[in-house]
Amino acid sequence: MDEKKAAILGEIPRLRRYARSLLRDRDSADDLVQDCLERALMRLDNWQTGESPRRWLFTIMHHLFIDQMRKVNRRGEAAMLPLEAGEAVAQPAEQLDGIASREIIDALQAISPDRRAALVMVAIEGFSYAEAANILGVPAGTLMSRIARGREELRGLLDDTARRRTIRIVEK
Repeated sequence: MDEKKAAILGEIPRLRRYARSLLRDRDSADDLVQDCLERALMRLDNWQTGESPRRWLFTIMHHLFIDQMRKVNRRGEAAMLPLEAGEAVAQPAEQLDGIASREIIDALQAISPDRRAALVMVAIEGFSYAEAANILGVPAGTLMSRIARGREELRGLLDDTARRRTIRIVEK
């Protein structure tokens, strides 16, 4: 049992990163991770010894996220609060790389949750298409479509941001 718990604890940083990409709010993301870990520990017998708990934990988290979104939609509450400009970055970026990173993160947050989840699973977390489709509970073709559309949407958002950055207003 201790080996299983240690393996699960080792996945917490990845779970937090994925939860934050889904929810856009640090506190809500931490709550989702905690709910995921509680459910995983209650159902520890469902995990096969010898396998990495990563796929199992991400599946649990994704199902919890979907359940949470359904509750919010039924109640009519706001699902995610938009970040205010001052909240997104505490200090103005001094390097171009910092600005580009922030623009990418903002663009990723602007696309739909389904596309964002698919992109994060494959591009950031490193799951194969088959693993990600299994975790998200969608056919592989649907996952590939979401990734393709998400990438296209990201390109459009980032191209627009780059164009706005190059336009400078000069006052006389």
